[in-house]
Amino acid sequence: MSDTERQSKDAASTGTGYRVLARKYRPKDFTDLMVGQEPMVRTLTNAFETGRIAQAYMLTGVRGVGKTTTARILARALNYKTAEIDKPTIDLRVPGEHCQAIMEGRHVDVIEMDAASHTGIDDIREIIEQVRYRPVSARYKVYIIDEVHMLSTQAFNGLLKTLEEPPEHVKFIFATTEIRKVPITVLSRCQRFDLRRISASDLVGLFTTIAAKEGIEAEGDALAMIARAAEGSARDGLSLLDQAIAHGAGAVQTEAVRGMLGLADRARIVDLFQHIVKGDVAGALGEFQSQYEAGANPVVVLTDLADFTHLVTRLKYVPDAANDPSLSEIERTKAAEFARGVAVTTLSRIWQMLLKGIPETEGSSRTAGAAEMVLIRLAHAAHLPAPEDAARRLAEFSGDNAGSRPSSPPSGGGGGTRVPYQSSVAARAPDIAPSKPQPSAPVAMLRAVPSSQPETMPVGRIEAKPAEAPKPLVKVNSVSDIVNLATEKRDAKLKAMVRNFVRPVRIEPGRLDVSLTEGAPTTLLNELAVKLKEWTGIHWIVSLSRDEGQPTLVEAEARTREQHVIDARQDPDVAAILAHFPGAKIIDVRVRAPEPEEEGEAKPPAAAESEEGDILPGDDIEF
Repeated sequence: MSDTERQSKDAASTGTGYRVLARKYRPKDFTDLMVGQEPMVRTLTNAFETGRIAQAYMLTGVRGVGKTTTARILARALNYKTAEIDKPTIDLRVPGEHCQAIMEGRHVDVIEMDAASHTGIDDIREIIEQVRYRPVSARYKVYIIDEVHMLSTQAFNGLLKTLEEPPEHVKFIFATTEIRKVPITVLSRCQRFDLRRISASDLVGLFTTIAAKEGIEAEGDALAMIARAAEGSARDGLSLLDQAIAHGAGAVQTEAVRGMLGLADRARIVDLFQHIVKGDVAGALGEFQSQYEAGANPVVVLTDLADFTHLVTRLKYVPDAANDPSLSEIERTKAAEFARGVAVTTLSRIWQMLLKGIPETEGSSRTAGAAEMVLIRLAHAAHLPAPEDAARRLAEFSGDNAGSRPSSPPSGGGGGTRVPYQSSVAARAPDIAPSKPQPSAPVAMLRAVPSSQPETMPVGRIEAKPAEAPKPLVKVNSVSDIVNLATEKRDAKLKAMVRNFVRPVRIEPGRLDVSLTEGAPTTLLNELAVKLKEWTGIHWIVSLSRDEGQPTLVEAEARTREQHVIDARQDPDVAAILAHFPGAKIIDVRVRAPEPEEEGEAKPPAAAESEEGDILPGDDIEF
């Protein structure tokens, strides 16, 4: 009897009901973890074989890649014990005494804690008090703290000493999706493993294996759709596979999965891309309308179009990328054809316009209309020349004009009077002739002015209107610069939104990638792009990133204030005051700005400001 049949029979006999695939096929040992996490497994294997076992581990990665499962497997390996083996090992093929209880999360010596609901110093203090006691039955007492980045600053500080020098019978395993929020002092005391996203090809193989074990008929294109929608998360993918099986009444079919996910037909995305590169606006709008009426989400259509644009661009440089099993046959063949026929500049322009258009569509109350406007811009831009072509044509035009100028003044009288020409460029104008300018050529708007020469030497002068001095560029290198601009322009609303909701990911001239905190207005990115263009004089692309980004200005200021209070509490004088007056507490710490020094006067060491921001003599502390 297979494992699947045995589990189904046990579930039926005990009345526990159906177990979702994400739990039923959760990895149980390091062999199962080899799907997408080979570097981590190899490192742990070598460490266990050589006895170099760390006192703390930090597991990081996106949701659903197996952080908590890996922590349980690691706890199982640390406490592995059978009749033949009584030492830590990564060979877990034979279940040990503690394995079942650990994997089910009910072992008395393996304590799991969710930091999202236990964030304070009191929770950590309880752990610190318990680590002194030896485990009840296992070899090690293992503390698994999930979402560790949710701990408060005081909780992290309270854990530091125990984490650096824990008792020999204690091990810590941390898991987090936000590694940037974990203090570096904690990271430096842990052995870190970055669990990477599982590739679409690996996910397709995993889903195919599970479907075969479950006796489910599944189409390859349907599994590829689920793998792409999972975005590297095995748990999300298995949840979608569960949903697809239920949606299709026991079968996983392409059309059913497409309708379930609200996706557009990938073949029709290829047709839409073809209309765009040809500049066929009517064809692109007609194709989009057909997909929309079939149930496709406008935002998903644009996202799929961006994915196909990326695929075509990638195939220009990495032809082997066409062998990805998550691609359909039409995607593979058509993308290769477009890669040979469409210029990189065109693909780059489509990509940039989609990056701007997708957030606009998401934030619009009329998503279909917004998506159509994006498609119109894309198709219209297909007729525009590439930047290098425009520069070459301009250079050719300038060269033709320079070559047509006479090198000497014409002889004879009449209308052949030579005219000195003054403008912003040092050049001599040709003879004034009644020739008609070409429609496509730029025309200089010149005005005649009275000559300053004597009447005996009639000379005409033509002056070009002097160009206005360019406005000085406003440099924006940080979110603080944006806030300062909003303050200068007296835009209090935008200033408050930027301070509270914007987490910068990348900023450079003309481009701003950010993530937003919960509760941010849906129109914030559009308003920010419009204001930046108005204030700086250049076009800005403001896009929403999937990365967490740096803290908002409000969060950073709160952390700074919190650190000042911690530093003040460690000051001997402040500690003496707190001890002398029971119930006293620190309300605020204000760091006094240093007074200006006279030239040549040395600053006393006691008044020097610490680079770490420590509390120094002269700082104001409120109790």
